Amino acid sequence: MNEAALLTALPPASRDRLLGLAREVSFPAGARLFDEGEAAEKFWILRSGLVALDVHVPGRGSVVLETVGPGELLGWSWLFEPYQWHLGARTLEPVRAYEFDAGRVRAEIDGDPAFGLPLTRCVAAVAIGRRLRACRTRLLDLYAPYGVESDPAAGWPE
Repeated sequence: MNEAALLTALPPASRDRLLGLAREVSFPAGARLFDEGEAAEKFWILRSGLVALDVHVPGRGSVVLETVGPGELLGWSWLFEPYQWHLGARTLEPVRAYEFDAGRVRAEIDGDPAFGLPLTRCVAAVAIGRRLRACRTRLLDLYAPYGVESDPAAGWPE
């Protein structure tokens, strides 16, 4: 899901309301934005740059599962209890983004279902759909027998 899809899925008034809750931020290359297990208190829509989503694998260190780029949502754990990051994130290059205070956005969602439902659906589409499929594919690649490539379209292996 890109920025246009996330924002255009909302009615214009809701889109303006969400962007009214944002502040523009920038991060240098190599900045650690969050670590798995930490409280998920913010989220971002990237305007430029790349961010690597990683997980700590014992004996291997940090393993990148996915890269998020311009127009994409960074972070969904802020919306679902227990509001803790499931992955870590580090910038690969300088990043500019819209940053949102998760508690403030959750309060707006709870207070106005007409605003909250489309936003929640978009975030869930990123979390449950594309992001989990990407992580699954990467994990299959990491743990597949040597010389065997995964075929996510075929669902190998189950």
